[in-house]
Amino acid sequence: MSNDEIVVEQDGHVLTIRLNRPDKLNAMTGEMDKKMNKLSFDINNDESVRAVVLTGAGDRAFCAGSDITDLDSYGSNWEYRNRFDAHMDYARALHLVRKPIIAAVFGYVIGGGLEMCCASDIRLAAPNAQFGAGEINWGWHGGSGQTQYLTHQIGAANAARLLLTGERIDADTALRTGLVQEIHPLDDLHGVAHEMAQSIAAKSPIAVQMTKQMIRMAQNTSLDVGLMVENNSFAYCMTTEDSVEGQKAFAEKRTPEFKGK
Repeated sequence: MSNDEIVVEQDGHVLTIRLNRPDKLNAMTGEMDKKMNKLSFDINNDESVRAVVLTGAGDRAFCAGSDITDLDSYGSNWEYRNRFDAHMDYARALHLVRKPIIAAVFGYVIGGGLEMCCASDIRLAAPNAQFGAGEINWGWHGGSGQTQYLTHQIGAANAARLLLTGERIDADTALRTGLVQEIHPLDDLHGVAHEMAQSIAAKSPIAVQMTKQMIRMAQNTSLDVGLMVENNSFAYCMTTEDSVEGQKAFAEKRTPEFKGK
């Protein structure tokens, strides 16, 4: 399933989403936004998809954010404020995906591109990646998670450095601050991301999705509440057929075959 500006390919249980406007630095249009929102729904409801790789076409940019020449397609300021209700907020759509997303980013990772990167669970970068939140230079700030994701992921002071100056940081700085987890040569980047996604997809999809939910909860609740909910989640996982299969496979010294049940 694909259109010209977003290409979607599935290999086994791994779905790759590739932004495909390299001549425009993979900037997002309103139509691409709608497609991304539909994709998030489809991914959540397709049992054959267990992990996602998010990347871009070309070598100049993962994504330079929203195409500023297409902002009128979102309507009035009030309609833009309520764009998520109209299924037109691509970063928040990714945030709602229950399955793990691995972002493989390179070149410009700016504005909404940075927000999509931050909405992913694991972030891999090429050495040429440049991360920026330049909206402050033009009189606004990001509206799809920039201030929130960055504060959670790299701490308030590092987030302030990016958000208030509008300056870009390189891949090494992103790695040091925790914005990305690994750096790989551009030629190897997608292969590494795909291999990691395949490894995740081979595990119990129930356990994987519950683990992602627990990680999210740990960012948004107290330790005592988190420990209680984690124990309940663990107890549920132990009732699944996948758990039984995992225990049998361990005893029989073989690779488990998880069915997501």
